[in-house]
Amino acid sequence: MSSQIPQKAEEMKLYEKEELNRKIKEQKVVVDEVSNLKKNRKVYRQQPNSNIFFLADRTQTLSECKNTLDELKKAHQEMENSEKVKIKK
Repeated sequence: MSSQIPQKAEEMKLYEKEELNRKIKEQKVVVDEVSNLKKNRKVYRQQPNSNIFFLADRTQTLSECKNTLDELKKAHQEMENSEKVKIKK
């Protein structure tokens, strides 16, 4: 039974890593799309858990998307570093 616990932990870490990679890819697409918009285009943000959209400032939205992408990349790097430390031990 104790051999199943590490397997479950490894599966969870793999799932978290895949999920983080998926979010990074999505965020890269959003940043790319927003940054390629013409200056006069409008950007709408969807409210969480809702189908309601609100007009948003394009430059602020781009900045927020870039910050989110940076945070996701940082979390990914921390995950990679923690794996490297465990391998060395």
